Amino acid sequence: MAGPRYQWIDFETRDMTATKTKVSDRSDALTVALGEYDTGWHDSTKSLRSAGELARRARSAGANLLVLPEMCTTGFTMQAEKYSEPENGSSIAVLAAIAAEHELWLIAGLPMQRHGRYLNSAVAFAPDGSRVATYDKQRLFGYAKETEIYSPGAGPCVIQMGGLSVALFVCFDLRFPELFRDVGHDVDAFVLIANWPSARQRHWEILTQARAIENQCYMIAVNRIGEGDGLKYTGGSVIFDPWGERIDTPAPQSSLRIGEVSASVVAKVRKDFPLTPRQPSELSRPR
Repeated sequence: MAGPRYQWIDFETRDMTATKTKVSDRSDALTVALGEYDTGWHDSTKSLRSAGELARRARSAGANLLVLPEMCTTGFTMQAEKYSEPENGSSIAVLAAIAAEHELWLIAGLPMQRHGRYLNSAVAFAPDGSRVATYDKQRLFGYAKETEIYSPGAGPCVIQMGGLSVALFVCFDLRFPELFRDVGHDVDAFVLIANWPSARQRHWEILTQARAIENQCYMIAVNRIGEGDGLKYTGGSVIFDPWGERIDTPAPQSSLRIGEVSASVVAKVRKDFPLTPRQPSELSRPR
């Protein structure tokens, strides 16, 4: 049998004995914090300081996964030659330290350089600070000339986080349902990070919900707020469950929004309301 058509990262095969949080325990659920914030523009120091504060608040709220926006250290920059970072870049090191300090899974967007190419990437860190996966955006935003600066990713990436499988996506990917359908049957949740401008906010709202409904899994979507390069961002970060119902709520005494995602909920929805057509052999013969 052929293997999966995408990069599969099963972190549980790694040695986690030095980490206080028991990631190797196959929990059925994750509590997710939506790290929506003003990432600013070309000021990684300020943005990473804000990310660290979000991580502190997320951990205090009981979250074990924090998701930050696309290109969170720079804003949606086309100055890749100046602002993209290599695999061992300084922002990678800071984000790894944030994950380890607060014992969180952390997913964040960065402009990166690899093998002479520029890539718009989502990077995942484990609670011990290890970088466990990098997903490169597959569909680039030609309207903003991203196609002239960055190279597209080769395919999807799925991470095993405890008992949940999670697929990573970036911003403009959202408009291409086939990307999600390609892995939807194998995952419990999509994580989409974005710099999605206010001018097309209604599209964001509709499409994030649609991806959850049509794949019967969670959609965890995190957008930035504020202003960058003359564009305004409204946020609208959200968690939809497999029925397309919004489930994120404000954390106690905080503006941070959190929500729980559970593999058993996904399994039950798919069992109770199957979308995959049954094979002819499974159908009753007409009388």
